[in-house]
Amino acid sequence: MDVVPLGPGFAAELRGVTLADIASDDAAYAAARVAFEEHSVLVFRDQEVTDELQFAFSCRFGPPEVTKVGSQGAGSHFVILSTIGPDGKVVPPDHRLSLRNKANQLWHTDASFKRVPALTSVLSGRIIPERGGETEYVSTRLAFERLDAALRDKLENCFAWHDYAHSRGQIAPDLASPEERAALPPQCWRMVWKNPANGRGAIYLASHAYAVEGMEVLEGKKLLDELTAAATAPGTSYLHRWRKGDAVMWDNRATMHRGRPWPAHEARLMIRTTISATEADGVETMRPPSSQAAE
Repeated sequence: MDVVPLGPGFAAELRGVTLADIASDDAAYAAARVAFEEHSVLVFRDQEVTDELQFAFSCRFGPPEVTKVGSQGAGSHFVILSTIGPDGKVVPPDHRLSLRNKANQLWHTDASFKRVPALTSVLSGRIIPERGGETEYVSTRLAFERLDAALRDKLENCFAWHDYAHSRGQIAPDLASPEERAALPPQCWRMVWKNPANGRGAIYLASHAYAVEGMEVLEGKKLLDELTAAATAPGTSYLHRWRKGDAVMWDNRATMHRGRPWPAHEARLMIRTTISATEADGVETMRPPSSQAAE
């Protein structure tokens, strides 16, 4: 297996190994896991991706999430990210599917709004537009390490509230349905996630974050905005341009990502599997000291 660096200090392509190898071979998985902990974003090219293979590969890394209510693929282990309607045609820009894709163009990390956050997401491109539609990544680990020591120390003892309805509300007031709001109440997480494998911290941040525990609303929003700006500064991202046969996985503890726009009349179909974080991934260290923290 060859590890080929791609981004500015993070992200790498794995060559000489396939998703099927990692799904079936302990040594291949162990090598890929080391690369995942180190590089945070892993790219696999020229893969023969099927739902079954993507699921088997994903499950190597931990317990699979069940897709939430309100999403395409709800109740399964697959999130279907598509602009294709039931009639097989591309939906108009004001359609709910298009608006949900627009929400995914905000900087975020997956599942920070859930009771159990995500370790990793695996995304495969099934129908790719001719231009646009890239996925852009930044390392919140490197962003944390760029902060001054006083702010790093402060953040390690700060907690932020995350809410699915908050990020969706930035696109349209009713984009999060009543069923989604009821199923996904706000969650509070430590603002720095330390990786148990290497001890390195990362800012745990997303467009779902709306408040900092113990701070006035405007003060907390200012801190979240400043950290987002620092993490996404020019020159710090890796832009993945999709090709047929691509699969990309990323560490939700140590990155943020966003989709990029593409021509509205062109179809795009992506399939995502998501693996929940476990105690071994550091999730228990992320919970507030008291479950009674005030919203």
